[in-house]
Amino acid sequence: MIITSNATRMELMRLRRRLKLARRGHKLLKDKQDELMKQFMTLIENIKEMRENVDSHLTQAFRSFVLAGATMSKEALETAVSFPNRRVLVDVKTRAVMNVHVPVISLRSEGSIQCYGYASTSGELDIALDALDKVLADLVLLAEREKSLYLLAAELDKTRRRVNALEYTLIPNLVDTIKFIGMKLGEMERSNLSRLMRIKEIVAK
Repeated sequence: MIITSNATRMELMRLRRRLKLARRGHKLLKDKQDELMKQFMTLIENIKEMRENVDSHLTQAFRSFVLAGATMSKEALETAVSFPNRRVLVDVKTRAVMNVHVPVISLRSEGSIQCYGYASTSGELDIALDALDKVLADLVLLAEREKSLYLLAAELDKTRRRVNALEYTLIPNLVDTIKFIGMKLGEMERSNLSRLMRIKEIVAK
């Protein structure tokens, strides 16, 4: 599609500069898209492994909780976990990945996760709480990676739309417009040349 513009040499020069800039921007965005896709696919593989690991540890922890509930009364189990002594502090920062600000989450914990007497509790409860304590850091890291994946996916989609807009709309339109203006200027030059030659003939007679 031809962009509405004046058929002048100044406009032709302006459109040529714009085309050069558009092609350069397209190359940069294409490189960014390729790198984002690489980061995206690497993150997917990493998240898949982490999720399998976290799911496995959580399954073991919940199984131990079920066993603890089977060997302890409901009241004793609720009393044992009602007053936690463990304090977890979460620090969230960001870092830039291809101009995308992804989260970086760090944990600091204080106190013991077992805050009850051993006389009235089951050993399965100890196992369950230890399993949860060990998987907590991996669980938070998984959340960090999945949020990063979501942000990278959004940026990848936005970059892909920009690349397509340049590649299939703006650049072809600029090329067509430059050709059209070039043809118009050529026609005008030939018309002027014919007019001058006709005037020269008339003057010569």
